[in-house]
Order: sequence, then structure tokens, then C-alpha cells
Amino acid sequence: MDTKKPKRILHAIGLSLLLVGCGDPGAQKGPQQGQALPFPVVSVPKKNVITYTNYPTTIEGKVNSEIRPKVSGYIQKVLVDEGQKVTKGQLLFQLETQSLSQDAEAAKAAVTAAEVEVAKLVPLVEKGIISNVQLETQKAKLAQAKSMYSSVLANIGYAQVKSPVNGYVGAIPYREGSLVSGSIVEPLTTVSETSEVFAYFSMNESDYLDFLQSVEGTTLEAKIAHFPKVKLQLANGKEYEEEGTIETVTGQINTRTGTVSFRAVFANPNHLLTNGNSGIIIIPKVYEQELVVPQEATFEQQGQVFVYTLNAENQVVASPISVKDQNKYLYIIDGGLSEGEKIVAKGVGKLRNKTPIQPMEMAFDSIVKPVKTLFQ
Repeated sequence: MDTKKPKRILHAIGLSLLLVGCGDPGAQKGPQQGQALPFPVVSVPKKNVITYTNYPTTIEGKVNSEIRPKVSGYIQKVLVDEGQKVTKGQLLFQLETQSLSQDAEAAKAAVTAAEVEVAKLVPLVEKGIISNVQLETQKAKLAQAKSMYSSVLANIGYAQVKSPVNGYVGAIPYREGSLVSGSIVEPLTTVSETSEVFAYFSMNESDYLDFLQSVEGTTLEAKIAHFPKVKLQLANGKEYEEEGTIETVTGQINTRTGTVSFRAVFANPNHLLTNGNSGIIIIPKVYEQELVVPQEATFEQQGQVFVYTLNAENQVVASPISVKDQNKYLYIIDGGLSEGEKIVAKGVGKLRNKTPIQPMEMAFDSIVKPVKTLFQ
């Protein structure tokens, strides 16, 4: 057996590995590990910022009158339609008056009979045949009969249900033939005057106190006078063209809900808003010369907001910040950074603490834009 043959094979394999390991001196080399990459950097400024707080609201006409019958009866005629514009005193519903008319005839007959009795007694009293007490008693019965007759006539008038205000007719749940009375659960209809509308909304106790403390004035009345104009977002997501004014605030905490109620008024010249609309009240708040950072420059860990600042070696350092408010673009901060301090403006998700970078200084306003959300 030739013992030199295996040695020659091993020698050839080793030579091949050596050549492969050395490679071609002209071949391209891969990127160096730990190479610092460029990232945009901005200086933290102070700016005037407006933020907005939203509250659900319900809309009602400034005059919102429930129409209810004062007498019981069947509806004979419905003389208006839903959504129709009506004027004060216009006839809306006609109730049946047959039984009331019969009552009126009986009451009128009672008045006539009482008048006859009084007429009989007058000469008898004058002649001293009977005492004046009997005459006065009969006169009292006559007055009572007249009062009954007047009451029946009034009820006949009440069978004609009229609008007490100018406005627009709401839903009409009862139609011809329905038996109605003053105790019905739903009104016959609602007439709303909507040239102006009220928007009702509530704040929790904390928001209410923050809101009051941010407004000028030493009394609640003075603060109401300085409340900012508010906006209204409609149910379709669009902003209503008219601004509103907060007119009243209860100033008392509802112990059941923990909220304070507000009422704002909006002009409604085109009658776009109707009784029962819903929406969102938008209240602005102005901050003057506050430290701000782009939302895009931040990240969160365990509920804490961070930015990346730079150390002397251009390494990024995760620095917590204290956020007191925000708008679509910015966080307003009151702790963790100082004016002029440099932070990484974009790409923070690609970095880790102590990562070296090549800082590329950029203008703050060229960076600021809203954070994109994947889900609404």
C-alpha cells in the first residue's frame, strides 16, 4: 500500500483552502462594522403653539318648544308636515270637539237658567218678599255657571293646537285618529327656532380647572367673557363654517358624572344645523414661547416619551422628556430639554442608545409634520 498518497491529497486540499482564503487582492470589500451614518439633527426652539381639545356635543334649537295638547281628544287633522317652517299662532293640529260642543250647549243652558232665576228673585227682594241672601245665593250660582261655560269654550279653543313660536316642525309621531292628552309620553311635535342653536358639552373636573386657569379674569363671569371662540366639527367630519361662543357654564361639578356642563351658541343662517344634531366642540388653547419637539423625533418606552440627544462624541443618548400638551405636529414640553439643545429629528426607530451618527443640521420648520397613523 502506498502511504504517501493520502499525504499528497491532504497537501493539495490545504493549498486550495489557502488560495481561497487569500482571495483576489482586487475584489470589493464589504462595509466596515460600526460606521457612523448620517441623521438629520435640529435645535430645540421655543414657539407659539395652538392646541385643540375636543368634546362631544349635542345640538338644540335656541327655542325648542314641545307641543302638547291641553285637552284630551282624537286628532281630526294634522295641518303641517315634518320639517315645515311655521309661524307663531299657526294651527298645527285639530282635535275633535263634538263632545266638547255638547258640553258647551249644556253649560250655556245652565247659564240661561241661572239668569232666569236671578231675574225672578230681583223684584221679590225689592218688595221685601224674600231676603237678599237668597238673591245673592242665586247670583253666585249664575257666576259658577258662567265660569263652567267659559271653561268649556276654552277647551274647545284648546282643541285647536297652535304653534307658540316661529320655527321648524320636528317629528310628528301621532297622526289622524290618534287619541291624545296632556299626559302623552311624546309630544305631538316639537317646534324649534334654529336661526341660532345651542351646543351642549361637558368637561371633567381636571379639564375644567385647567381651562379656567388659562383664561383671563378673577371671577367666573369675567372668565366667561374671555373664553375663546370655539369650533364645531359636524358628524360627517367637516368643520362648521361659523365659530361659536361659550355663553354659560354651570360652575358646579355633577357628583354623578364628575363633569361641568357648558353651553355654546352658534349662528345658523342657512339652517344647516337642526335640533338633535351631534358633533364635536373644538376648543383652542394658545401657548406662547414654549419648548417644542417634533412628534416624529420621539419614541416611547414603558409609557415614557424619549428623544435622542447628542453627546460630545456624536453618540445618541436616549433622553426622557415631560410632555404637557400636543397638537398634530408637535409636543409641547416642560422638562428634559433646554432651548438650543440638539436632537435627532428623524429615523429614531433605527437607532439605539450610544449609537454614533454623522449629525446633519437642518432647519426646525423643514422637519415638522404630523405623525402618520396606520389606523384611525
